[in-house]
Amino acid sequence: MGERHLFYDELGNEVEFIVKAKFSLDDTDYVAMLPANDIESATYILRIDIDDNGDEILVGIDDNELKEAEGAYEELLKENLQ
Repeated sequence: MGERHLFYDELGNEVEFIVKAKFSLDDTDYVAMLPANDIESATYILRIDIDDNGDEILVGIDDNELKEAEGAYEELLKENLQ
């Protein structure tokens, strides 16, 4: 599957995710991941931004951006199956 990473939710609780893919669309980077304790759940797609300290952070995206990112992710999956 993918690499496992530990993240913290808005309440400071540890949540482990499996990163399925990192990909770019129009010079913007995204990550596709799912909760490690529920691999049957929907895949989350988040944008990778850089904070003021130069560290990567994951940011939620609006519906329009999500639709574009989902399309790019689905294309990536199709390419990997061929």
